[in-house]
Amino acid sequence: MLNRRPYPLAFLLSESYALLSRMEQMKPFELTMPMVKGASVSTEALKLIGQLLLHGKTELGRGINRFINLLRSRKAEEQSAENLQGEFTVLKLRYNQILDQLDIFADVLSQRSEHEVGIWLSGLDALAENGLEVGRKYYEMPSLMVYLDRGHGAAIRRARTRLPGGDENPIAVIQIPRERMVGNGIASSLIHEVGHQAAALLDLVTSLRHDINMVKQDAGDAQDAWLCFDLWISEIIADFWAVAQLGVSATLGLMSVVTLPDYFQFRMSMTDPHPVPYIRVQLSCRMGARLFPDSQWDRLWKLWETFYPTNKLPQEKRIILQKLDDEMDRFIDLVLTHMPEALKGKQLIDVFEIQQRQPQILRETFQQWKKTPALISQTEPLLVFAILGQAKADHSITTKEESQLIKHQLNRWAMNR
Repeated sequence: MLNRRPYPLAFLLSESYALLSRMEQMKPFELTMPMVKGASVSTEALKLIGQLLLHGKTELGRGINRFINLLRSRKAEEQSAENLQGEFTVLKLRYNQILDQLDIFADVLSQRSEHEVGIWLSGLDALAENGLEVGRKYYEMPSLMVYLDRGHGAAIRRARTRLPGGDENPIAVIQIPRERMVGNGIASSLIHEVGHQAAALLDLVTSLRHDINMVKQDAGDAQDAWLCFDLWISEIIADFWAVAQLGVSATLGLMSVVTLPDYFQFRMSMTDPHPVPYIRVQLSCRMGARLFPDSQWDRLWKLWETFYPTNKLPQEKRIILQKLDDEMDRFIDLVLTHMPEALKGKQLIDVFEIQQRQPQILRETFQQWKKTPALISQTEPLLVFAILGQAKADHSITTKEESQLIKHQLNRWAMNR
């Protein structure tokens, strides 16, 4: 039949059948992913991924079959080969977009079959969910899942953003650097990314920028500092989310991430939404001191100043750093007392369990753990990392002890899920 048709039609018909055949070989993850039950992502997440890919396959399959029917009809001979090739190209592009979506989730799920790593990732899923639960009264929580990748920093593909092809992403996918496993710093990176998702759900960046711009108009000589706060607010609010839930653990993790050569520590760009690393650590220490008063914050900041002295910087850089320092407390006040519409009359600080994270309470709890280790298993994931981070800051726990405890808890949370 194919060789009796005009060559362009025969060629496109053959290519269309080949495309349909390749598409039909795409199997649901339930049939292809080898993982133990404890390493699996949540049932809801797997269901949403399956629905997304099934919808894409079904839609594409209908499009290919319609095109095949057109090619087999007399109408095809009335159209130019150029137009028919154009229609086929659109179908092929859509197929590649669905493959891109498949690969995004396949990268996540394939790691769940790795020995130990799969279980740890499931435990980190539980930690990420815990980091988002604090605001569940104000938004509908999306499903989350975590995976590891090479690189220095973490990242998130937020739920309800667009995937390749324009489809809405049904779940939040959080990427964590492999070099952070397995240590306390993993929580800092993870809850920072969770903070990006929470900020989007509460529309915090938009509402905070409005308040920042109100201050900026009357800031006078300090306007440069507020321009920086405006540019950096999306990253600052994610850091705040981590500090408010992890205490000093978040700052220690951040310091590990931004341990960089001097050039990068002070490099400033008015197009980069990330704060200058030096200022980012200063903000974390200053926010921590406001939320959880303790001498440790001043000690940490003085340590960072010792590592990265500013006296050799160009004068213009020292001037902007000083302006940021002068305005920082005022800016932090703005963040803590911010009242976005989503919080229905509450200030942002009211969302978090600040009292439970006070350093002295964390220290006392850690001492209770030492006397009664079974108490650890009764503690929620966020609080476990907050307590371990405080113990690390106080030099009350060795790196080996910390790592063993974290591995054990990740396994426990994975099994509980």
